Parts: sequence; structure tokens; C-alpha cells
Amino acid sequence: MNEFTTNPLLNWTITPAYDQIKPEHVEPGVTAAIAHTETEIAALEAAKPTRWADFYPQMERAFDLIQRVWGVVSHLNGVKNSPELREAYQKMQGRIVQLLNRIGQSRPLYETYCALRDGEEWATYDEGQRRTITQAIQQAEQAGVGLDGAARERFNQISERLAELGNQFGNNSLDATKAYQLWLTTAEEIAGLPASTLAQAASAAQQAGKEEATAESGPWLITLDQPSYLGFLKNSQRRDLRQQVYMAYVTRATSGELNNAPLVREMLDLRQELAELLGYNTYAELSLSTKMAPSVTAVEGLLNDLRTAARPAGERDLAQLVTAARAAGDPAADDFQMWDVYYWTERVRESEFALSDEALRPYFPLPRVLEGMFSLVTDIFGIRVAEASEGVPVWHEDVQYFKVFDAATDQQIAGFFFDPYSRPAEKRGGAWMDVVVTRSAVLAPEGTAVRLPIAYMICNQTPPVDGKPSLMTFYEVTTLFHEFGHVLHHLLTTVDNGFVAGVAGVEWDAIELPSQFMENWCYYRPTLNQLAAHYETGESLPDETLNRILAARNYQSGYATLRQLYFGLFDMTLHHHFDTVESVHEVQQRIGKETAVIPYPPEDQFYATFGHLFGGPYGAGYYSYKWAEVLSADAFGAFEEAGLDNKATVETLGRRFRDTVLAAGGSRDPMAVYREFRGRDPRVEALLKQDGLI
Repeated sequence: MNEFTTNPLLNWTITPAYDQIKPEHVEPGVTAAIAHTETEIAALEAAKPTRWADFYPQMERAFDLIQRVWGVVSHLNGVKNSPELREAYQKMQGRIVQLLNRIGQSRPLYETYCALRDGEEWATYDEGQRRTITQAIQQAEQAGVGLDGAARERFNQISERLAELGNQFGNNSLDATKAYQLWLTTAEEIAGLPASTLAQAASAAQQAGKEEATAESGPWLITLDQPSYLGFLKNSQRRDLRQQVYMAYVTRATSGELNNAPLVREMLDLRQELAELLGYNTYAELSLSTKMAPSVTAVEGLLNDLRTAARPAGERDLAQLVTAARAAGDPAADDFQMWDVYYWTERVRESEFALSDEALRPYFPLPRVLEGMFSLVTDIFGIRVAEASEGVPVWHEDVQYFKVFDAATDQQIAGFFFDPYSRPAEKRGGAWMDVVVTRSAVLAPEGTAVRLPIAYMICNQTPPVDGKPSLMTFYEVTTLFHEFGHVLHHLLTTVDNGFVAGVAGVEWDAIELPSQFMENWCYYRPTLNQLAAHYETGESLPDETLNRILAARNYQSGYATLRQLYFGLFDMTLHHHFDTVESVHEVQQRIGKETAVIPYPPEDQFYATFGHLFGGPYGAGYYSYKWAEVLSADAFGAFEEAGLDNKATVETLGRRFRDTVLAAGGSRDPMAVYREFRGRDPRVEALLKQDGLI
């Protein structure tokens, strides 16, 4: 039996056969893909090419199949998790790490990269070709190509163990989140909860077996899934229950079989050992060697400068909440705690700005928000987005598929899947973008000039309830724009070299520029008018409400900034100021005291589910959000300076952003590309101004 003709995991070229792929296809499919890759790589090693034309096409073809196949398996592991898929994923993950190490440590390939760099052709290469080669050299060196004997063997052991630990961390986080249930049965227990939270809680109760549950009479189930957790923390009048839910959230995966604390400690130890094997002092130095930031000192300088700027605003933000609680006669005013923050933030928002998530939800139905977002990118980037789900296999009935066209030529240039709703039983939390395939001329389907890029856009927003569309909080709207920015970064590339097209090859601290740039448009008046319409009446968002949304943009921004800096400084401390004496929990508590304006409870061990650091690629890289936010605020400042009400100017700047930042992908130095768009270096003052800190 030929696996390539019978296994749906292997037998696709444009979009995966999600209607056919099952866990039992993983082991034989990945095994076949690994064997294919090894054969292709062996041929390249034997050939020892010295010309780009003899090297690059074969190299891209060699990597394509395994990237596509393992990409699908990894994607399903995040959105369609099951015991069977977990077992298959874990079984093959070690094989994937072994393959990548074998390729990364190939001396013949490394010698080929160096020969291309040192050869006569080098002077004729464009920047994308040069970055492909220099990044390949760096990746090989950081994959241990220079190690021998026991050092190489230890490097490989560490690589495999880190992959295993990261996967287990994610599984434990998902299972710990699923495990918590708070059942509410009385009117007293649901005091303050809005209709949307009650409807969602009743729906969760039905899914948990209480078929008789209704929004009106219960029973209601509160979980640690984001929409449920936040809806409860923001609105429950029962402070004792808020404390219970908050503490459950920040102590997830810290005990029993799901305890991630020892996994985190082991990961930190192994990352440090890995860095030292490669000749770096710390894992942070290893991480930054492939990023825009020049040094750990520069990163910590930015984070500390922002902390100094944000601290007075954070203290004012806290005082505002405490004052409101005291005026309402809430005893919490004399002992204000973390589980009071969301609740009083929402109450003050209601009183100061006459805004609440509950009042805004009806104006942000998902279909209308998508329509408005797509209309915006037509205006600023000259593209058209159209749903094309029919006939495209998906992994869940809620998933949609969209095609992206250049508006001027009406030619399709890309596509993406959109999986919008939370599914706590099988889908990990958060929101993210990932790659299905990258733009490539070498891998173009027969009869075409280029393979079009395709991406995934994954959110975890409030699902439809009681026949209503998904009614979004404004935070969910900005999250959607953020992830769509990542998607556009991948899809609007004009680079045909798959190693540096789209998000491939982009420095990690530049990767958040397009995503955070897109968030800014949520506070642009014409965009808000396009996004918002009442789901029942079609009524536009009243001007008074729109003005209040804009006025509230920097509400609690000092507190929010300090929280992000807390995460970034905690990350950098763990990965640079390595200390085998101080525990991870002690580091977290210390950084919290140095950064926060309100004490974190001593039991708080949020790091045990901090997926960015320990289940994802942000180890010693969480600072990237703030680093790129400086770029995004400054980039949006170009539009503000030119006049957001000037449609022609906005269109001109939008096309320039598309033709520079989005088009270049990873083919050029990101700072040079930014300068080409902006005409100068970015200025941190733009971020401070945007956040209302100056």
C-alpha cells in the first residue's frame, strides 16, 4: 500500500483533507514524510551544490512535505485535541526533533551554506537570498553543528526532552482548565451576572450533562475558559466566589498529576544547559541572537523605562478603583485584591464612561465585525476578502475558509481558515495565527507561477447562544484585529522564496508589528462605524457611545502596561539572571512586588500555565510585544500625522505599509524595512503617547 496515495495526511497540496484525517493517520503519515525528507536531504548532501540554482529549489522541496504534514498534526493537536491524537502526537514528536537535529547538524549542508556565502555568486544575491543563507548558517550553528561526541549527544537529548516537556506542559494546562467547575444554583450566587454570562453558563451546564439548564433558572456552570472566567470576574457581586474562581485560575496545573511546576524548573535548567553548550552565557543571550534587539541590556532598559513611565499612572488607576469601591461601601476598599480588579474596573467603566461589555455586545455581532474588518483592509491595503468555505474540508463545523484577492486585479493572492469560538473540551485557550503553507515559486502547483500562502486564524471568543450570533466584547474585537494582522503579514508577502516569505524568517520581536498595528484601527471612528450595528435592529452604534469608547481607550492603561511589563521582566529574569537557589515561584513573587501596584496573592503561580514561555516560542522573548508595540504605535502615528480623515492619504500610506512591512516578509532586515515605510527610526514616545503615559 502506497502511503502517499492512501493517507489523507500526505495526499493534499492546497488545503488539508480535514474531513478525512484521523489520529490513526498520524504515525504512518509522519513516518513516510520523515523518510521522504531524509532521502531528499541525503541527495543534497551528496551533491554538495555550490550555486544557488542547484541548492535552493532542492532544499525547499526537501522541507515542504514534512512542514505541511507536521504542521497539520500540530494544528489539530491545538484545536481538536483528543486522547488518541495526543498519543500519536507524542509518539512522533521525538522523531521530528531527531530529524531536525540530524538536518541542523549536517556538516555537508553547513559546508554548502558556507560555500554559497563565500562563493563568487554571493555578490549577485539579493537580500532575501543572503538572509536565507545567513539564517541557515545560524540555525545550523544553534542546532549543534559545531558539537561533537558527548556534547552533541547531550544537545540532542536536551532538544528531545524540551519538546516533550513543552507538549506535556500544554496538555496539563488544557486538562487543568477543563477540570475546574463552579456550579451555581441560587439567585444569590448569580447576583450581578449579565444575561450573556448566564446564557453561556447554562449552555456549559447542558454540555456537562444538565440538559434541563436554562439561562433563566439554571443550573449554571462557570469554568476557567476565558469567556466564562472573565464574564464572572467582571460581574459577580459575590466577592467570595470571585476569589474562589480567581485563585483556581492562577493555581491551575500546580498540583497532582497535572503539576507543571517541576516541568518548568526542568525546562529552565535544560534551556540554560543548551545555551552553555552552544557557547552562550544564558538562554536569553541565545534567544536574542536571532532577534532585532541588540542585547539583554537593551531589552531590560526598554522594559524598565516603560515601568518607570507607567508606575504613576498605574497607582492612579488603582486609586480610582479603590475610591469607587469605598464610595459604594464595599469592604474590599480596605483590602483590595486581584479578584476585585476586574469587577471594579468594569463598575468604574460603567460609571465614568457609561460603557459595559454587556451593553456593547449587541452592537458587535461577529458577522458584522468581520464585514467591517474586511472593508477596512480593502480601503487601506487594496485587498478583497471573500468567504469560500463551500467544498473546503474543515476540522469543525464552525470553521470558515476565506480567499484574499488583490482589489486592483481581482486575482487571488492568498487564503485563510478562521476558527472563532472557544471549545474548552478540545481546543487550547488564547488566540493565535499559524501557517498552512508559505508562498513559493518553487512549489507552485502545475500550471501556476506561485503557490499561494494560506494561514490559520484561531480565536476563543464567545460562541453563539440561544440562536443569537456570537456577540463580541470589545476586547474580543481587538483580539480579532490583532490576529488578522498576523494573517495579513503572512498572506500579503510578495516574496517567492518560501524560506523568507510571509512570517518565515522574520525576527521574533518584529513579528508583532502588523498585529498590534491592526489593533489601532479599532479606535478609528470610521472603522468603528463599519464594525458596529445592533444584531437585531441594524441600528448603528450611537455617536455618544462611540465617543465614550474612544475616550475610554486609555482607561486603566497604566495598570495594563505594568502587567505586561511584569510578564516580560519575569521572563527575562528567568532566562538571563539564572539562579538555581531561588524558585520560579519566588522569582514570580519578587518581580510582581517590584512591578505591580497591587499585591499578587502568595499562592499565585500563573507561570504554571504561562503557555507563551513554556508551551510556545516566547521563552526569553515575551518582551517582543512591547518592542514591537513601539514600532506599531509609531507606524500608526504616520497615519495620524497625515490625517486619518483624509481618505486619499490613508490609502497612500496603507499601500506603502503593504508594499514594505507586509510585502517584505522575512526577506529583508526589519528595521531597514521600517525605515523605508516611516522615513526614520521608531520613537518610543509614540507608545507612551498612545497609552496616555505622557
